[in-house]
Amino acid sequence: MNKNNHIIVFEHEILRIDRGEKRLSETQLKSLHQFYGESGVPYYSLVHNGVKFCEYVGVLKVGDTLIEILPKIDRSITASEESWRKVLIDMLHAVGLFQLKAPTSGSLKLKTNSILDLYFELFVSELKYLLRQGLVKKYRKSEGNSTSLKGNLKFSKHINQNLVHQERFYIQYTTYETNHQLHCILYKALKLLVHINTNESIQGSLKSLELDFPEMPDIKVSEATFNKVVLNRKTQGYEKAIQIARLLLLNYHPDVSRGSNHILALMFDMNLLWEQFVYASLRRHKKIETTIAAQNTKNFWKPTAGYNSRMKPDIVLNKGKENCVVLDTKWKNIKNYNPSPEDLRQMFAYMKYYKAKKVALVYPGVNNSLSYGHYYDHLNAHDDKLGVEECSVISLAYNTNVKEWQKDINSQIEKWA
Repeated sequence: MNKNNHIIVFEHEILRIDRGEKRLSETQLKSLHQFYGESGVPYYSLVHNGVKFCEYVGVLKVGDTLIEILPKIDRSITASEESWRKVLIDMLHAVGLFQLKAPTSGSLKLKTNSILDLYFELFVSELKYLLRQGLVKKYRKSEGNSTSLKGNLKFSKHINQNLVHQERFYIQYTTYETNHQLHCILYKALKLLVHINTNESIQGSLKSLELDFPEMPDIKVSEATFNKVVLNRKTQGYEKAIQIARLLLLNYHPDVSRGSNHILALMFDMNLLWEQFVYASLRRHKKIETTIAAQNTKNFWKPTAGYNSRMKPDIVLNKGKENCVVLDTKWKNIKNYNPSPEDLRQMFAYMKYYKAKKVALVYPGVNNSLSYGHYYDHLNAHDDKLGVEECSVISLAYNTNVKEWQKDINSQIEKWA
């Protein structure tokens, strides 16, 4: 990809058209404005002559230009863009987004220009694997005129269409072929990649796949299309290719007004990714006797009419036991500041409802640190005395070696718990 068409920024940075080392063109800004629309998107906010990125990271492909948004815990950290890209890819791998079953995935070189390139390479790898294995065929009912009588004769349509063509038969018959929905979805995703790819290293593979993959009819896809996909024993190998096709097709937004600045958005919420990463790290390295639950739900408030309100902490260790602890993860570096009052109130509620021995807010940071504070005695609030309940604040030092980072996360939590 041409470096002029690849803009790299970090979360919470601003891109403008009139200042800054990295700039948007007026056409690109207009496309981002149109994509933002009246209801907005969570990936960025609009500022004067530009956009400000939020806590979402990943890639926005605007026409031929790729805007890559990388995570960064602190502006003072001097790690390179390449290091942070590797951290992001390794975090996504750790939570299971790149766990592909095809044998070809093991030989992939993850030294790509962006996460978008990685997804393209993975999709190409999966399609090659499926073609080598042989595409699954399915029975499909068809009907139409034929010069030979096979299947079932549709008598009323036969009389209607072939009254003067007695050499023809209008029949309904079953064919065993590759033309079915799974292949239509994969073919549509393949055609999209051929259209938008700018990574020269896979251009040849895409063209080859376009020739080797049987041509399929174009279909409209939506969330409902993928929700209806059911894989069986024969088609289980299609799972990852379909997942990537879903990600690409549902996040592609054609520019209907100008026809040139289409947008493909592959963005990840760092708050959610951090939560899943901490959970995956603890699960991977926990002691045998430790139990762990993510997003465990409890009823919190019941109205006289309508649905109950629920609380849902991020991670609960040893739920229902005397050594139960509750963790809530936040993707931000609070440095020496206090947590927000809302977060502290939330942790107090978790402590009471889960009968937790300890609760903690878990942040990423430059260094490992542990601090805590006591809640005031809520039973004797007028005495202005501290109670026995406390909430800890745990900062987990980042490491560009993600496997080592995961071990350290578990070690720091175990020492605290």
